[in-house]
Amino acid sequence: MKEKLKSIRELAEQAMQTCKDSRELDAIRVKYLGKKGEVTALMKNMRSLTPEERPAFGQMVNDLRAAIETGLSENKARLEEAALAAKLKSETIDVTMPGEAFTLGKKHPLNIVLDEVKDIFIGMGFNIADGPEVETDWYNFEALNIPKDHPARDTQDTFYISDNIILRTQTSPMQIRAMEHKKPPIRILAPGRVFRSDAVDATHSPMFHQIEGLVVDKNIRMSDLKGILEQFAKKLYGEDTVVRFRPHHFPFTEPSAEMDMQCFKCHGAGCPLCKNEGWIEILGCGMVHPKVLEVCGIDPNEYSGYAFGIGLERIVMSRYKITDIRMFYENDVRFLHQF
Repeated sequence: MKEKLKSIRELAEQAMQTCKDSRELDAIRVKYLGKKGEVTALMKNMRSLTPEERPAFGQMVNDLRAAIETGLSENKARLEEAALAAKLKSETIDVTMPGEAFTLGKKHPLNIVLDEVKDIFIGMGFNIADGPEVETDWYNFEALNIPKDHPARDTQDTFYISDNIILRTQTSPMQIRAMEHKKPPIRILAPGRVFRSDAVDATHSPMFHQIEGLVVDKNIRMSDLKGILEQFAKKLYGEDTVVRFRPHHFPFTEPSAEMDMQCFKCHGAGCPLCKNEGWIEILGCGMVHPKVLEVCGIDPNEYSGYAFGIGLERIVMSRYKITDIRMFYENDVRFLHQF
């Protein structure tokens, strides 16, 4: 019997020393000390022993159990220490290695120029205003002197959500919203996205950006409008910038004009970009129509004003010599990294 106890102890110690993880160690515990384990089974053999032999045998079995329990405890500590060492080794960081390269984000060219435009007009006393991109027919057309049968609606190519709700086709609705909420003097700049059902080509997109400007006060004249827009162009492009004003028609301004800038690619000689005209239109402008003032509760006999709408993409294209508007929206990092 002593030989059997010795054999069990040696086998158990050998198994514990060679086990590789806590799962194997727990299996050894169950094999020897579990309810159906080998050490537990030895206690059942005491029935066959004489009363004189039982105390000595019981002591040997208890010693065996204690030895196995001690071995389990020691090997558990060994495995935990080895696991911790392996984890620390796997998580070791070589502080001398160079860091991973990553690309810093930069401002989009549209935002770069928009911020400059804002700074220019803020320096002239304008306040920045904002309005909804989903508009009502009233603000986008009716209040701007564009009734439902007006031919100007045909040129807007409007995205209708319902009969009365649309995606705004221009930032001009901010004229009405500004004059409704504040009486003169008014001096605001309202940049934002606008939407038109245009075919996509080098100079057109169904989504683009406009910057609406509005000034209403006493004794505002067309010469004030021309002066501030010429100053804006020179601050943005340089003192040698050449601009011109052409008579035009907008339902919400009278008189109306468009301001062109000399083509940056051909310098007035004519090329495909400027459609061989030598000039590129960058904004529309004019004196606020008296009917528009009246709709907003402003007396046109006492007050006058001017408004202008700048095409952001067009001025950015001329600023950076970009010939295709689609580049702004393709998110090609090779293009964006240039800015």
